[in-house]
Amino acid sequence: INAEYMGEHQPTCWSSFFFDLHFLVFLFPAGLYFCLKNATDASTFLVMYGMFAVYFAGVMVRLMLVLAPAMCIVGALAISTLLTTYLKEFQRRRKPSRRDGTWDKTQAQISYAVVLGGILLLFWFFVVHCTWVTSEAYSSPSIVLSARGNNGQNIIFDDFREAYWWLRKNTPESAKIMSWWDYGYQITAMANRSVLVDNNTWNNTHIATVGKAMASDEETSYKILRKLDVDYVLVIFGGLTGYSSDDINKFLWMVRIGGTLDPSIKESDYFGSRNDYRIDSAASKTMLNSLMYKLSYFRFGEIHTDPGKPAGFDRVRNAEIGNKDIQLEHLEESFTTEHWLVRIFKVKSEENR
Repeated sequence: INAEYMGEHQPTCWSSFFFDLHFLVFLFPAGLYFCLKNATDASTFLVMYGMFAVYFAGVMVRLMLVLAPAMCIVGALAISTLLTTYLKEFQRRRKPSRRDGTWDKTQAQISYAVVLGGILLLFWFFVVHCTWVTSEAYSSPSIVLSARGNNGQNIIFDDFREAYWWLRKNTPESAKIMSWWDYGYQITAMANRSVLVDNNTWNNTHIATVGKAMASDEETSYKILRKLDVDYVLVIFGGLTGYSSDDINKFLWMVRIGGTLDPSIKESDYFGSRNDYRIDSAASKTMLNSLMYKLSYFRFGEIHTDPGKPAGFDRVRNAEIGNKDIQLEHLEESFTTEHWLVRIFKVKSEENR
């Protein structure tokens, strides 16, 4: 279940191959042909490496990293063979013509020049594409987000760094933070605080325990939090800004993984009357009472997100939340970032309940 949840474990779509590899996608088959045409031990190894890399990259998108070197090597072999062949023909001298003694530029030479020019043009497009992909897709840190406003201005969302800095400066060094495992490394590195689970947690029971705590009602969750000595709970919420990768959108995975530890947690209990995943008035009672729902939408019923929309309108789910009067008994809000992307709640001690 964990592998299915992680985006980097999903199958690779066809567009991703061209997006990441550009014209190497077309050079790769040609390179395989040249490898097999003059087969040696080295070229046979390249063929096997390339085919296995293509297969596994199609199964799991993160394995595009394994495919990239194979594509580069086999594609370079194809380009090298083509350039060698056509450059030899292009540089081959022809007999002088009888009339003026100049070199006879035959139609074959012109065609060779067109091929060479086409290859150089592909190289140029490849450089431009790689530069654009690197700058737009692979150079933006996940900590600082940006978006375009209605008038085209660039809006920066620095909520993650803001929240981690607050944790670092306003909580004891011994504080233990519970969040979904996606943010474990960030909290450890930037806030210097201990977490229950992170990106390197192999023990499924630990992740399932966090999922169960998030999916349960507040009373049940509080018992789990006290048992685990949790001091703060951190959730990611995108309902105000429209950030779709928030914990509410990941919540069903928490339910599924938590259900592997406790069979009483059933995914169907979190579906609405129409058997769909909802956060509005048609949401199930189990969903409305879950800890994740309460922490995400605490005080959100007072907020107007869009003109003409009622208070508590979630911009990600495009719905008005079903419970606007959320009361917390065992946790209290400690900090919410400027754009509400990160919300931190303190677990009350037994004597302060």
